[in-house]
Amino acid sequence: MNIIRSWFARHFSDPQVVALALILLSGLVLLMLFGRLLTPVLASVVVAYLLDGPVCRLERLRVPRWVGAALLSTALLLSVVWVSFALLPLLTRQAGQIVQELPALIDRIQTWIASLPSRYPALITGEQIDALLNTTTIDVASWRQSLVTRSLVVGVGLLYLGVYILLVPLMVFFMLRDKHQILIWIAGFVPRNRGLVQSVWWDVNAQLGNYIRGKAVEIAIVWVAAYATFTLLGLKYAMLLSALVGFSVLVPYIGAFGMTVPVMLVAYAQWGMEAQTLYVLVAYIVLQMLDGNVLVPVLFSEAVDLHPVAIITAVLFFGGVWGFWGVFFAIPLATVVHAVIKAWPRTYVPPEAETRGLRAG
Repeated sequence: MNIIRSWFARHFSDPQVVALALILLSGLVLLMLFGRLLTPVLASVVVAYLLDGPVCRLERLRVPRWVGAALLSTALLLSVVWVSFALLPLLTRQAGQIVQELPALIDRIQTWIASLPSRYPALITGEQIDALLNTTTIDVASWRQSLVTRSLVVGVGLLYLGVYILLVPLMVFFMLRDKHQILIWIAGFVPRNRGLVQSVWWDVNAQLGNYIRGKAVEIAIVWVAAYATFTLLGLKYAMLLSALVGFSVLVPYIGAFGMTVPVMLVAYAQWGMEAQTLYVLVAYIVLQMLDGNVLVPVLFSEAVDLHPVAIITAVLFFGGVWGFWGVFFAIPLATVVHAVIKAWPRTYVPPEAETRGLRAG
């Protein structure tokens, strides 16, 4: 008990540390209890972060802040309406076509697997293939029926989406226009002795704004590059696949690896084990290498500095706690955790004492 008491006194005797801990705990409880209800607000915050840079640039050109906020919010609304009425139907139609072709694709894959014993008799037997096919049989009819039964839920979701299309740009406008008043209002809830809280906020604000803007640019570039690549190669459903590839960058490492499967399945369904399928695989790998080794370093040179293990752990943890939105906000939340760890007061241990401790151990 003395050890716990001394540790608690050492780390929580500072009022600034207590204030930071209470703010973090309140934010966590708010997200856990009302995260799904606050999704439009959180989405508006993300978009406002994205558009705050252009608004500030317009301010430096002597454009009133409310005018810049109105212009960008209107552009956002028009973009969302265009995506909803022009791009979304195309993506939905291609997704429906993939569902229609799924039984033929599954039959083709099963036929190819069944032919493996005759091609490689020394490596695999017919009994092993039969066991594999029996354990991986997919009831396509029941899967389709399940999609139909969920259509009502999807319809309700589209209704909510229509409301969000109007609400999010409106909230973004007010957040951009009244940014300084909102920050002053929030600061009123923080204790006056808030040096530690401010240190964490400045670190998070600098990294998070750069991350969100950079990630939006990365999604657009990867989407366009993937669409151009798939179209040149003649791959079907190029728009749907390129959109998924673009948004997969929101989940580093895991997203790029996970999208390999649908891209290769569509290529195999279209051409089989032909050279074109290999070309698609090579092009996809090259695209991901260019994204990871060229585009990301350029866009995020001053952004989030997290180890890959920390990023994957954050995706798994926040995704398990908060589902899709946990995956979406995993890196921003990990950035907050990283900033807190950097700013958290540490007990100074002299180097000679640490050396003596290591020798004694």
